[in-house]
Amino acid sequence: MAASGPVTRSTLRQQIADALRDEVLAGRLQPGREFTVKQIAEQYGVSATPVREALVDLSAQGLLDSDQHKGFRVHQFTVDDYRGMVEARSLVVDGLFRRVADRVAAREPVGAARLSCVHAAALVSVRRRAEAASRAARAGDLDILIGYDLRFWRELGGIVANRYVADFLHRLRVQAWVFAVPYLRGERRLCDWLWSGHEDLVDAVTDGEPARLIAVMDAYNAHSLEWADYLERLDRG
Repeated sequence: MAASGPVTRSTLRQQIADALRDEVLAGRLQPGREFTVKQIAEQYGVSATPVREALVDLSAQGLLDSDQHKGFRVHQFTVDDYRGMVEARSLVVDGLFRRVADRVAAREPVGAARLSCVHAAALVSVRRRAEAASRAARAGDLDILIGYDLRFWRELGGIVANRYVADFLHRLRVQAWVFAVPYLRGERRLCDWLWSGHEDLVDAVTDGEPARLIAVMDAYNAHSLEWADYLERLDRG
């Protein structure tokens, strides 16, 4: 396949940031792990400048901590941090979907073909992501689930929210996964704690059923908080 063009420094910066974020999400870079710009530059065979820029970007996203004397360290989120993420996400997402539900109820009858506040064509792609994410959750395939879950919420957010809100929610979701991965890797009841309601949510949005939409989101938030309670019980035990 022919190259589409030269790799610019900004592109390399983003590629390194994406690669390191994937390493954290996969659990290969554990919370508390320290490294320097030089180590990452040697690992990827690139100069220090784009690596430093990528690490600064990840620090701004809350995934890394910076220490000018020691380099960088993967941020270690706590259960309280996770609860805060769930609360912030819930406030924003609940507001968005309740607004969607109100608009659907006020302006259009049930049915995807007549849904005015979302784009039916975009929902086709979102549904594919939902199906893949749900399958991965039910199968306990964490690596597959993380990728599809992030894409699912990213695309769904692009339909019901503006870019700034969508970017904020995506950042929260990445942080939540970074917190969750170290716990989930060793969880024997993994399937019990992987939310698989993606398809239910798409159905509720597509069909324009306000009560069902709100119920799915309430169940999702309750599921997240129940897991936080479970982790706290493990810590006490």
